[in-house]
Parts: sequence; C-alpha cells; structure tokens
Amino acid sequence: MATPKGTVICGEEGILEPLTFPELEAESPNTPSLLQHPSDELLVCLFCSESVPLLQRDTLFRHLLLDHKLVIADVKLIANLPRYMVYWKGRLLEQPVTDFCSVIKTNSTGPVEKQEDYFLLCDVLPEDRILRERLQQERLEEVLEQQQKERDDCCFHRLCLFCSEEFTGNRASLLNHMARDHSFSIGLPDNIVYCNEFLDTLQCKLDKLQCLYCEKMFRDKTTLKDHMRKKAHRRINANNHEYDRFYVINYLELGKTWEDVQSEDDQDLIDDEDDDWSDWQAHPLSAVCLFCDHQSETMDQIYTHMKDSHGFDLHKLKMKLNLKFYQQVKLVNFIRRHIHQGCCYGCQEKFDSRADMLNHIISEGHVMKLPQMSTWDQPQYYFPTYENDALLCTLSDSNEGEGDDMCPSEDIPVIAEDISNLRVLKPNSFLNQPEKQMFQ
Repeated sequence: MATPKGTVICGEEGILEPLTFPELEAESPNTPSLLQHPSDELLVCLFCSESVPLLQRDTLFRHLLLDHKLVIADVKLIANLPRYMVYWKGRLLEQPVTDFCSVIKTNSTGPVEKQEDYFLLCDVLPEDRILRERLQQERLEEVLEQQQKERDDCCFHRLCLFCSEEFTGNRASLLNHMARDHSFSIGLPDNIVYCNEFLDTLQCKLDKLQCLYCEKMFRDKTTLKDHMRKKAHRRINANNHEYDRFYVINYLELGKTWEDVQSEDDQDLIDDEDDDWSDWQAHPLSAVCLFCDHQSETMDQIYTHMKDSHGFDLHKLKMKLNLKFYQQVKLVNFIRRHIHQGCCYGCQEKFDSRADMLNHIISEGHVMKLPQMSTWDQPQYYFPTYENDALLCTLSDSNEGEGDDMCPSEDIPVIAEDISNLRVLKPNSFLNQPEKQMFQ
C-alpha cells in the first residue's frame, strides 16, 4: 500500500519511517526534500567502510538499521548530512556508541536470546543538538550570501516562462513581469534564492506539458495554457516540497518550514480575533481498513466494514482481552505491520502476495486469532506503521463510555489495601470501642 521510508523497527525488515496511506499522500506529503542542492557527495557509514551517494541516502539508512542497529532521528532536518555523518563517524571511533545514543530494547519481555538492542542518535544529546544547529547556521549564512549575490547580479538574462519577452539585468524585472502580466507570482524577489534553478525547474515542468499547480499532464501546449488560465492554476503548489529550498524562509530556523514560521507569525492575529467558531467545518477523518483499501469517514462505518467484510471485531477483542488504550495502539500497529509485510499475524506464515495472505487468514480462521499478548504488547509497536492512520485517533480505554452499564457505586465494596490478616485487625478496630470513648 505504501513505500517504507523511516524509523520503525520490525524484525528482519526495516521500515525507515512511518508509512503513509497513498490516498492521503497527495494532500499531505510526508517526505519534504532536504534543504540542500542535489550533490555527488558521499554519505559514509558511521561504523564501517560502506558509503553511498547523497541521493541514495535511504540505502545507507537501511544499512545502518539492519547491519548496525542504529537509527538517526529527524534526518530530513539535518542541513548538511554528509558533514553530519563524517562528524559522528569520527566521534564513534573515539568512544562507544552507548555514550551517545539512547538504547531501545525490542521484545523486552521475551527470552533474552530474542532481545535486540537498537541505538537512537537524536538531538536529545546536547552534542548532537549543537552540531545540528551549527550546520543549520552555516547553511543559513551560505544561503544569505547567495541571495545577496543574486540581488546584486546585473548579468541576469532569461525569457519569460509564458511569452517571448526577454529580460536582462536584475531578476526582479522578470518576476514582476510574470506577476503583473500573467498573474503568475512565486513570491517577492527578495524572498527567493537560487532563482535560476527555480526557474529551470518550472520551465522543465512546462516543457513536459505539466500544470504547475495540480501537476497534471496535458497532450499539447494549448490545452495546458487554457487549463491553467481557466482553472486559475497560474501558481505553484505550496504542498510540493520540491520548491522549499528556493525560499529563504525555510532556512531561518532549525526544523521549521515556511508553514511553521507563518503559523507562528499569524498567531497574534488569531489571538486578537473573536472566539467565534460557528462557521468551523472540521475535515472528517478518513480511516482505512486493516485488511483492504476501503475507507470510511466515520469510525462506526469502518468498524462495521471490518466486521461484515472480514469478520474482524476490534470491539470484541478489546472487551475480551480488557485492552487499555496503549495496548490497542500496539495491537493495531502490530496487525498493520504484518499485513504490510505479507505475513499472517496469527501464525506468522509469510506470503509472496497480499492477496494470498488475506485468503490464508480468512480460510484458516486466523482473523480473530491473535498470538500471545507478549508477542505484540511490545514497545516497538508504539510507533505507527502509517503515520496518518486515523484508526489510532479513535481508540479509547476499554471501560470508557460504559458507565451506564455498570453497577451503582453503592453496591461496590470498598476494601482496605492491607487485608493480609483480618483476624488480627478486627480486635484492634476502633469500631469495637464504646461510643463515648470515640468522641472524648
């Protein structure tokens, strides 16, 4: 259903980051580009001689996870990844990895021989935080220097993206022309950096007959032009993170994009407005079935679908096993991960295709067959398999909302914590004392 990319640890296969359901990915991209130029620089392994080009960084992260049990947190926020890797390779030659990394033990309640230690390198460590901030500051200085060069550059020469008019001198003349005459604005000239590369990227998309906003492809230039004009698509898609590195605002603060910074800037305006939420329209949650691609906008609908179509009753399991909230989270993530990996969660048998696995689960009656709780009630299943899994947002404690069915409180006995020897306690109880002594 989705491509593995992140930091979830799951047995012999590494999912390098929470997955994303593809139906929602277009609206909510989960892989923003690094704010750095594509480069032929090599990324080195922190422990061995393995190295890969920067554009193949996922290969190295997988190698670190599977061969060295190490995960680097928030890789996308590291401004200069090659230098970051070189720095930590040197430090790990001087001191053991446990001096720098948090240790995550998998299968912590299982047999010792099945337990594994994984290492997490993150900015909780002050040294790592300082390194990330220094790399971010150096990158910001580099970007501001480049921006100033482009401001002062009088040798700019380029044709308009939408007409044959030619512009020389400062880049602002072209950008202002496109905004004024073609209603196409990519922002103020002083907010843009690497302008030539930005315009090359846009020109390449237009040459491929691709709309810059909805990014659909068209059969000819005339059709594309009419589409962008009629649909008011003469703008870029702000959700396409390919453009992030062309805006200075994305370099200003560690770990924050233009959306984060703008949100903070707008907060004061929001605080001043009346607290009138009458016109608020919440976007409905769209939960995906555990077993197929079916989606429902209400939780009742998705639970009914799983029960009727697949024979899976999550409510029944919750009540039968008396599952608390976090146990339900682990169970959902456990099932999600096994389904994604083509593995029956009931008997652990693996299959070449998802269809074969689902047929097996149904035919063998494994839909409601769970392994021992110690198998799935593990810390590693706190991590969501799909980061936009709306099903996790609807879970609740097993006794929540059932107060009306419970016995009245007066029928529930109250028992002292220490009831180890009631016979010893009874003679010394104050209830045996005369009433007048009690109130003296």
